[in-house]
Amino acid sequence: MASKSLKIRILFSFLAVVLALSVLIALLGYFVIKKDIIERAQDEVAKNLSAARFFLNAEIENIGKNFAIADYEGDVGKYKDKLGLDYFVLADQNGIKGTVSEIATRAIAQRRAVGGARIISYEELTELNGQIRPDTKIEIKDTPMAGPSQRAILYDVMAKEYAIPLFDNMGQINGVMYGGKIINNDHGLVDKIRFMVFGVGPQENEPVGTVTIFQDDVRISTNVLDETGGRAIGTRVSEEVYKHVVNDGKIWHGRAFVVTDWYETAYEPIRDISGNVIGILYVGIPEKPFDDMARRITLLFLFIISGCAVLAVLLTLFVTFRITEPITRVLDGTFKISEGGLGYEVHTETGIKELDNLAIAFNTMSTKLKERDGSLRQMNQRLVVANQNYVDLISFVAHELKGILASAVMNAYAIRDGFLGMINFKQRKAIDSVTRNLDYLDSTVKKFLNLGRIERDELELNKSEVLLRKDVFKVSLESLSVLAVNKKITINNNLDDKLTVNADIDLLLIVANNLLSNAIKYGTEGGKIEIKADRINGFVVIEVYNDSVPISEQQQRMLFQKFTRLENEQTKKVKGTGLGLYIAKQIVEKHGGDISVEPREKGNAFIFKIEG
Repeated sequence: MASKSLKIRILFSFLAVVLALSVLIALLGYFVIKKDIIERAQDEVAKNLSAARFFLNAEIENIGKNFAIADYEGDVGKYKDKLGLDYFVLADQNGIKGTVSEIATRAIAQRRAVGGARIISYEELTELNGQIRPDTKIEIKDTPMAGPSQRAILYDVMAKEYAIPLFDNMGQINGVMYGGKIINNDHGLVDKIRFMVFGVGPQENEPVGTVTIFQDDVRISTNVLDETGGRAIGTRVSEEVYKHVVNDGKIWHGRAFVVTDWYETAYEPIRDISGNVIGILYVGIPEKPFDDMARRITLLFLFIISGCAVLAVLLTLFVTFRITEPITRVLDGTFKISEGGLGYEVHTETGIKELDNLAIAFNTMSTKLKERDGSLRQMNQRLVVANQNYVDLISFVAHELKGILASAVMNAYAIRDGFLGMINFKQRKAIDSVTRNLDYLDSTVKKFLNLGRIERDELELNKSEVLLRKDVFKVSLESLSVLAVNKKITINNNLDDKLTVNADIDLLLIVANNLLSNAIKYGTEGGKIEIKADRINGFVVIEVYNDSVPISEQQQRMLFQKFTRLENEQTKKVKGTGLGLYIAKQIVEKHGGDISVEPREKGNAFIFKIEG
């Protein structure tokens, strides 16, 4: 039977289903539901809040404009009515000191007209006598989701007020006039704002946006309706919104339950002229119309997806019947190989060209794997032996040299320091060279001993509480002080005496010795070394900085590798094995940390962190 292309059999059927599902899911799920519905509602509420704020501020400015165009004829009552105000006060030179309105006080201080919102206390309301309408007191009602409160009646009121200073012929202030409108139970204000923001009033069975002004957390003017169909005056804002807007002074956006229904809402602080939050401005759009739209689209979406799913199932069953058997044979073959049956082969005549080629490729792979497995086993055995010889050689040589060096170093220093008799200048100069080389060799042996421990995975931690300054860096600096003095390097140890880490003190000393000795050896003569540390996010971060040539980005990548040294003018003058930083890195990582280098303008900072 002639083989047929797998593409011809399944390409168009699967491609049609996948493309249909992908396009429908992308368009309906993303653009319609997310972009067109949810984000549109959120954006609309944010814009409505800005518009409401604009119209509220415009109402305050209108009071000032009326002051400017209306002539005062000596009668306070007639002037108040003429301007459509709830109260009006004219204070002369003597009355200025008794003015309790902070807006009037600000107008006097700034010598200009000032407007804003403010809270009028019950005592001030009483002093205004008959000017204030009698419905300003508001009974506070228990409201779900509101915070706890002991208040029963709201006596104070919020007012939108404007004040103008009065000047005599000499330009001196001789009085002030101010007046305003009480917002409490002024439903015309919020209805006007709603009309200006949303454009229409409520229609039957067609909820529209709502506007509310809160004094502190109490609704004092609103077109939100309660369960009885009346305005929800006296109800309170939720505790979550109150904390965010009044306590923190921030704008709040989101889905919220407003008295009886869920709304997409926005709240922002209302501030007095001193910047104190005295209330909240709210706008909201009912969530129900958007839910209904989303529900309709979701049902359509599910209907289309269901039809596509049925089609996909039918096509999949047909195609699967033709390709399952040969693929299953290949799968069984992979299990055989995974269980060690290398060289296992499968039947190669399936009737489908691509599956025939797959079976042939599988058999070829199986044969190659068998051959490669044999080769890898031999090579791995050789590598194991070679690595063990390498580790054993490092350990043997290092241990043998350690004992010999200890005696040689002791005798060399005894000769140099005159303990075995006086030596002349030339002899001392020669013996100084010998001791330097012996010190370098001793350091190299120690590094190879540590390398051997690392290679054998014998780098065990014996953690204890370690004082970083006293137990580690002070000890290291004392052993290296002569080298620093010879190069005239200033060392600033800025470590806190009380800073501790939970670490292996011996291994940590190796890290400190490697970093400080490098800082001295490769540092600029007459330069400085700075050591500092801090505790950050559960880690102790230690930095060792030295003046030197900044390390390039390319050099940084090879800096912590084994047997690697940088090539520059400074490193050429100093002997080294290329093991110090590699060993330091292994020790730091064993402590659960990491180490890096950070080039600075005039040097380099080696920074490592370990768990605190």
